[in-house]
Amino acid sequence: MLSTELLDDIDAQAEVAGYGLPGTEAISGTEAQAWPELQPLISKIDPQPYPMEVLPPLVRCAVEEVQAFVKAPVPLIAQSALAAMSLAIQAHNDIERADKLNGPCSLFMLAIAESGERKSSCDGYFTKAIRDYEAQQREMFKPLIDAYKSDIEILEAQRSGIKEAIKVAAKKNDKSPKDLKARLHDLDKDMPTAPRVPSLIYGDATPEALTYSLAKEWPSGGIISSEAGMVFGSHGMSNESVMRNLATLNMLWEGGTVKTKRRTTESFTVDGARLTMGLQIQETTIRAFFANTKGLARGTGFLARFLMSWPRSTQGFREFTEAPANWPALETFNNRLMEILNRPAPIDDNGALTPAMLTLSPEAKAVWVSFHNAIEAMLAPGGDLQDVKDVASKTADNAARLAALFYTFSGNIGPIDAQAMEAGARLAAWHLNESKRFLGELATPAELANPARLETWMLAYCKRNNTDRVPTRHIQQYGPGDLRDKLASTAAITGLMELGRARPVLEGKKKIVLIRPEVLAGVAL
Repeated sequence: MLSTELLDDIDAQAEVAGYGLPGTEAISGTEAQAWPELQPLISKIDPQPYPMEVLPPLVRCAVEEVQAFVKAPVPLIAQSALAAMSLAIQAHNDIERADKLNGPCSLFMLAIAESGERKSSCDGYFTKAIRDYEAQQREMFKPLIDAYKSDIEILEAQRSGIKEAIKVAAKKNDKSPKDLKARLHDLDKDMPTAPRVPSLIYGDATPEALTYSLAKEWPSGGIISSEAGMVFGSHGMSNESVMRNLATLNMLWEGGTVKTKRRTTESFTVDGARLTMGLQIQETTIRAFFANTKGLARGTGFLARFLMSWPRSTQGFREFTEAPANWPALETFNNRLMEILNRPAPIDDNGALTPAMLTLSPEAKAVWVSFHNAIEAMLAPGGDLQDVKDVASKTADNAARLAALFYTFSGNIGPIDAQAMEAGARLAAWHLNESKRFLGELATPAELANPARLETWMLAYCKRNNTDRVPTRHIQQYGPGDLRDKLASTAAITGLMELGRARPVLEGKKKIVLIRPEVLAGVAL
């Protein structure tokens, strides 16, 4: 990492040379200048193309239609679609992977991306049916809600009258107002139950507010947010409560029972609820979350439950496109969601969901077992997945959840077939690679990781623009989030220069970073 003194020296050079990096020369000189010995970057995992082909046709066409207009990273758009599917389907189906191995088909999804990647827009397109459904339900339940409020007001007035009568009797030393007490008890027994009105989408909610809503209002919900810092970085995730809150969210992913005891207000229990999470978080925020929780996020298995993605930004490459006159694929997607949502939710007398259990066909079971065993083999010491054991241990479970969602959304009935299971396994494997990419870099010191991150971003820029150089101003405007800071980008560029992989130069008065030809050609170490 660059020291403060070295950075001061660089700034001093900038005053003379007009540029904030050492070794800057006119472009004509650097073109002919020999490159120093090429040094390798830290070991890094390259991102794999998102496997669009595994998505059901109804989903794939909608994702492609939205991407053509919004131009957000494909994994972000697909996450919006999958989160909407999970939220609609989770109340109706669970998935059995094997005997005594069953659970929800709900997904926890997390994209590490900077603000401005248009996730909110993507969520809006794919959750339209859910929001329309919520509005319809509120309107339909309005008479019942109004009647409930009136009944409560009447009963509260009656209770106040009886309590006042009991006080009067006490002042008169009447020690036997038994009839008044009996009437008060009867009123308490007759307190009406609030109508359960479907309310599915939460923006940013603390775990306690979320569990109360799942227990008292509607047992199926989803946190869909483009600013997951409110979830990961709010007071609800303070050091005092982090263990409890992580355990709560873990239990909701499992579909288990969560008991909340309160001293001053009503205690409650969440039983048989289902939760989806579709979050986007900035890299700096999740790094701070890991630091603040001192490893608890992984130690408790919290992050392991997420299907993570770390897509390359499309900011700076999104040329304006007129909105299409029609959205046939997206309309078909939302119509299918509405069909599922309009099915009566299977809720028992205690307010718990009782979803139908999907099973795997023998062929699908064979696919799942093969996938499970392949993952397990790579968890051994020296195996490719040893450093992400926590995530890998949940991958086969997530593969089955994805298969259940694909199969149900496509309108199939009966045991899940091998095709759906293969699609779920392939997508789960893609997300596992993304987790390995991000978590591996997260554990790498910034002075080693940042040059690699910057090089990856610059290579993508050069490929898109058919060039071998990147303006420094462009890096500071559109580069990886925390590398937009001048000092951080200077340090990363200097790191690449010292490795012989790039160097800062002047093109006239324009400050640019020149990429080494071998690096640009993809044949570098």
